[in-house]
Amino acid sequence: MSFFKDRIKIIDWYIISKYLGTFLYTLTLFVIIIVIFDLSEKLDDFLSANLTFWQVITLYYAGSIPFYVNMLSPLINFIAVIFFTAKMADQTEIVPILSGGVSFNRFLMPYFVSAFIIFAVNLASNLYILPYTNRIKNSFENSYVKRNAPTSKNNIHMKLDDKTYIYIDNFDNRSKTGTRFSLDNFKGDVLTKKLVADEIKWDSVKRSWKLTNYSIRLIDGFKETMITGTSMSKDTVLDMRPDDFSAFDNIYSNLSNKELAYKIKKEKIRGTGIWNNLLFEQYRRFLDPLSAFVLTLIGVALSSRKVRGGVGLPLGIGILLSFGYIVMQRFAEMFSLKGGFPPLFAVLAPTLFFGLLGYYLLRKAPK
Repeated sequence: MSFFKDRIKIIDWYIISKYLGTFLYTLTLFVIIIVIFDLSEKLDDFLSANLTFWQVITLYYAGSIPFYVNMLSPLINFIAVIFFTAKMADQTEIVPILSGGVSFNRFLMPYFVSAFIIFAVNLASNLYILPYTNRIKNSFENSYVKRNAPTSKNNIHMKLDDKTYIYIDNFDNRSKTGTRFSLDNFKGDVLTKKLVADEIKWDSVKRSWKLTNYSIRLIDGFKETMITGTSMSKDTVLDMRPDDFSAFDNIYSNLSNKELAYKIKKEKIRGTGIWNNLLFEQYRRFLDPLSAFVLTLIGVALSSRKVRGGVGLPLGIGILLSFGYIVMQRFAEMFSLKGGFPPLFAVLAPTLFFGLLGYYLLRKAPK
């Protein structure tokens, strides 16, 4: 009996090592291929900006490689499971295991141990590593790759709190400068203060706003007071930051979890229309790593049966399904950001759908 248990432990370690080994090898290979294609595509941008090889590595690829790893992880996870499981089935390694009295659920245990390791690494990466590396990657892209892309945003209306509303005619992200700025303070439905300035500029050292050619109109019933000046920076503390007016779509992935939670709280009050985007980003960080379990389940169910042609057929079906998973994720994201689809359901929908598919395939898998 003890010999049998020892054999099961050996089989567990064999499956775990094959799973993680195939996953890491395939992931490394795919990342290298993507980096080569990405470098050839952006080489002209790097040369025109007179960047050295070291600058490209430290300012761009130090941030983009973790992004590629995270993006490819579900696809590679699926391919790795199908490839080595189909190979085990083709070499008639699975039949003796199940014939020896091991249940199919027990056979799945080392797969889910491996899936849990990938889940934990992806979750930690989403929460603590990617916000920092994305900041490096996106800052580089916005400065050197997207140089001809629009960097300004027009006709900005924002509610800062229950009584304060602002308007900026045009805000440029690179200079962090806005034109034709106005601020209205209300007490109930009554306007109590109106501030107008030709220009508003962010001071990154003082972390405050500087106003140029401003006028302040104070209203107290029938009494009005007008204050004018050419420059005001002291005490110009407004509950807004240049990132609030960003023209770039990649700004949300730069935020840490604390910054993201704070911004969600603020955007719920402001009502600028990006609340769904922020919620989607927050849910995605926590829930996307669950794909490791779902795709592992589908992969084992598809490839544990020996079929003619070896690993080719299961691998082909697996690649097709993995691309279907990614496409469904992108559609759910689009419907959430553009169509008002609830962000939580949009993040969960692909995982739930393919989880049910995996359960069905598992029921049909040979035991």
